[in-house]
Amino acid sequence: MITRSLTLKLTLAFLFVGLSGAAFMALLVQYRTQTEFERFVLDNSQQALLDNLRIYYETFDSWEGVDYWYFHENGQRFAHNGGHPLPFTLLDNTQIVVLPGPEYQQNQLIDHLDVKQWIPLDVDGATVGYLHFTTFERGDVPVPLPASPEEDFLSRINTAVGLSALGATAVALLLGALLARTLTRPIHQLTAATQIVAKGELGHQVEVKARDELGTLADSFNQMSADLARTNQSRRQMTADIAHDLRTPLSVILGYTEALSDGKLSGSPDMYAVMHKEAQQLQRLIEDLRTLSLADAGELPLNIRETNVAELLEQIAHAYQVQVQEKGVALHTEIAADVPDVPMDPDRIMQVLGNLVSNALRYTPAGGTVTLGTAVQEQQVQLTIRDTGAGIAAADLPHIFERFYRGEKSRSQQEDESGLGLAIAKSLVEAHGGTISAASQSGEGSVFTITLPVGE
Repeated sequence: MITRSLTLKLTLAFLFVGLSGAAFMALLVQYRTQTEFERFVLDNSQQALLDNLRIYYETFDSWEGVDYWYFHENGQRFAHNGGHPLPFTLLDNTQIVVLPGPEYQQNQLIDHLDVKQWIPLDVDGATVGYLHFTTFERGDVPVPLPASPEEDFLSRINTAVGLSALGATAVALLLGALLARTLTRPIHQLTAATQIVAKGELGHQVEVKARDELGTLADSFNQMSADLARTNQSRRQMTADIAHDLRTPLSVILGYTEALSDGKLSGSPDMYAVMHKEAQQLQRLIEDLRTLSLADAGELPLNIRETNVAELLEQIAHAYQVQVQEKGVALHTEIAADVPDVPMDPDRIMQVLGNLVSNALRYTPAGGTVTLGTAVQEQQVQLTIRDTGAGIAAADLPHIFERFYRGEKSRSQQEDESGLGLAIAKSLVEAHGGTISAASQSGEGSVFTITLPVGE
């Protein structure tokens, strides 16, 4: 199979366009030049004929012999091809045809003259005849004789036009090759870059030199390559984090079961309670991972129904009363009066709200406040969780919804954090067609906002 480079194809395309344009222009210029030149020669010949006829009449004081004079004196300059009739008709002052054109006969009397068509011939102030020029089709117009100055002029013009067309084609070929090379160079660079990425060098970037469509394509490639590198790094980090989070409870369980099987320890309620707690932690982690995988695949089951937002927030507030009292934190609800029902899976949104409220209580010191609020904006309902806790560092804020991200590395499994809570919350909200965002200043608390669309 013969392959042709894009550079060659573009060069041939530019050549074809240039050649076509040059050929068209050459034919048009040649046609118009010949037509206008013939018309110019004809106009000059007609004026010369008028002048010569006046001189003839002044010389001979009659039209006798004018036909012999015309053909012998003027026939050498312009050919009357194929026996064509004269290109004009000449009348004497009595309106008798002296030289007949194609519409009239010799010695014919013309009773009525159209002054718009007949040109009077005046000699010494008296009209001695009338002249009418015949309108011919292009092929019937007298043309210059071969080897005449007029024919030589047309020949030189045609040669110049032909050479100009060849020069334009050569320029088009040269410019086409340069333009094709310029256009395809970024494509070659992108092709080489994709091959590098395909070999595993994720994050490879290409230089963007243009601001056109190819520059946009290069920007998109660079963004894609950077995203792939970041995703790959996140995947590796997530794998390491999962392994770490699984290893800790498994080590505890395996240690106890090994000691029990060897008879080094005897079972006790405290031992079984520890093993049960670690098993629950494993179960939570596995369930979180399963939820994320279903959300990523778009297969997360949702039981959507119209839900009263006020009742949902009241349930959350009631569910966390014990933790609120233990922490010494105040929990308030600020529910707008005009909040409509929202189509949602209440269990999933409760899971999201529970995660956010739990985080707010965890990082809000005693005497602080956690507020659950609502707002309505056009066709959307906003749920807000605001706290007066420690806040989130500016460096951590853009990453808090990433999987296994922990803003404070010192927090560990002792607080039952898997690093997946906010990632799951984001996936669940987006599964409802909504968005979740966070705003915070370190030491001044945080605000999490969930925006859900209102059904029609």
